[in-house]
Amino acid sequence: MTALLKVEGLTIGFGKSAPVVEDVSFSVEPGETLALVGESGSGKTLSCRSALRILPAAAQIRAGSITLNGQNGPVDILAQSERRMCDIRGNQISMIFQEPMRSLSPLHRIGNQVIEVLRLHGTAKGQGARKRVLETFERVGFVDPERIFRSYPFELSGGMRQRAMIAMAIVGKPDLLIADEPTTALDVTTQAQVLGLIKDIQKDTGMSVVLVTHDLGVVANMADSVCVMNRGRVMEAGTAQQILGDPQHGYTRHLFAAAPQIPEGCALDAQEPEKDMILEMKDVTKTFTLKGSAPWHPKTHVHAVRGIEFGVERGKTLAVVGESGSGKTTCARIALGAEIADPGAQVLFRAEKGADPVNLQELDRAGRLAFQRKAQMVFQDPYSTLNPRMRVKDALCEPMDIHGIGSASERLDRAAEMLNWVGLSENMLTRYPHAFSGGQRQRLSIARALMLGPTFLVCDEPTSALDVSVQEQVLQLLEEIRDRLNLSYLFISHDLAVVARIADDVAVMRAGLVVEQGPPESLFFDPKHPYTKALLAAQPEPDIKRPIDLNVVAQGAGEPSSWPEAFRFDGANVPPLNETSPGHKVRCHV
Repeated sequence: MTALLKVEGLTIGFGKSAPVVEDVSFSVEPGETLALVGESGSGKTLSCRSALRILPAAAQIRAGSITLNGQNGPVDILAQSERRMCDIRGNQISMIFQEPMRSLSPLHRIGNQVIEVLRLHGTAKGQGARKRVLETFERVGFVDPERIFRSYPFELSGGMRQRAMIAMAIVGKPDLLIADEPTTALDVTTQAQVLGLIKDIQKDTGMSVVLVTHDLGVVANMADSVCVMNRGRVMEAGTAQQILGDPQHGYTRHLFAAAPQIPEGCALDAQEPEKDMILEMKDVTKTFTLKGSAPWHPKTHVHAVRGIEFGVERGKTLAVVGESGSGKTTCARIALGAEIADPGAQVLFRAEKGADPVNLQELDRAGRLAFQRKAQMVFQDPYSTLNPRMRVKDALCEPMDIHGIGSASERLDRAAEMLNWVGLSENMLTRYPHAFSGGQRQRLSIARALMLGPTFLVCDEPTSALDVSVQEQVLQLLEEIRDRLNLSYLFISHDLAVVARIADDVAVMRAGLVVEQGPPESLFFDPKHPYTKALLAAQPEPDIKRPIDLNVVAQGAGEPSSWPEAFRFDGANVPPLNETSPGHKVRCHV
């Protein structure tokens, strides 16, 4: 069979420096999925972008050939004019980018941006184009396609923006889809559905897929063949069964060793009779009021979180798990005092063991400033957190400057100390954020959060955008810092394998409600709620013999009215959280 896309001896460099991609070869058969696997900087994305000729301006293709065997015969991609490449892009070869917010225009509605693909290639016009876009939106899992069509990118969550990007890529029915980390920002249930969606589209249209990823679980569920890359070279290539079942290269085995996995089983710890809680949230509800799209339209009330009751034990980690829109980040903002809950809520913080609790809902300006010295946040996207125009030393010293702590030399010494703590060198103080890799930038964010000597950290998806080996390093760093400084973490995540690694207690959230809560030992090995079971079933494993069970995912991720009778509810008729075993609570009808 003739390969749809064939890359031979591809070498790419910048300026006069050594090549960053050297002698890379791979091919994709019609209807096949090829996974390009490797860490950041391995050359995966550059190799794929060369097939669309959308490399950075300074990049040079120094050697090699790229051949597309389409309906009109073989096409030499590197020899085509720019005008001809415009016909190929989006029509024959389409691409899903990793960061949808940078790829979508903030000034245009989502529907208009997707329709543009059809207009440019003359595939459909007018109402026909609109209908096709709405059908595609429905296919990628949007509950209300009409609302998404009218929305701007900033009105959607990260996961919804990624689905919009996927819709834009497949609306033109291309022969080849290049998916660059298409599920990195997605929840595991959404990820499972998106992966299932791509497989369904492949079956219907015979589309080929090049999947760029560092997630070996995704590879096991999607790939027919695998190409492992490191530092611009191909380390190992073969069928998915060969690579995942019996990896030969040391680097491939290293990737497997670094991949986080839910452990097979472990013993339950005895419950302590009394716990020292640094933070307690009692009867926390938060309602947002949205204006209508026109002055005469009624306002909409959104219940972001409802009746939250949980706490963080001193020196321990509480993980909050759930999909986008479940209320995880709202809980985190309330826990930091950045958001005020509805009247009647209590958010109690104890800075020291045995101290009188402070209600964060009632703090004045001075009290809030004192609390902020004890509580800090590590954000999901370190690049957005760090000011690109500030050197590292200025970014790190800024919190101490705001709180009036120490002299200039003392602040600089503290910054150098914190860099050493997170495994970076003090000679990096004069650099700017763009000079660091993603993992290094996340270390800088952690160092900045530690500058004031806090006792409580909120970590909002701190490893979701990182490669598996870098993720492992950051998780190990967070554990070491927690144990060394007796820190307490509120850890927000959608990755259950990460949660199983770091958490002492887990709360599973769905649509603003905690549906199940308990220690990982009981929650992961004896889940009761259908949504928890869906999260576990959706977690991709690097084992080709254990594919994702989409039926279990679909049931748990569906509407609460479709759940089994013991867990079913509709509207405000919500069952309470009941303790089914020591420390294990489930929202169900008794």
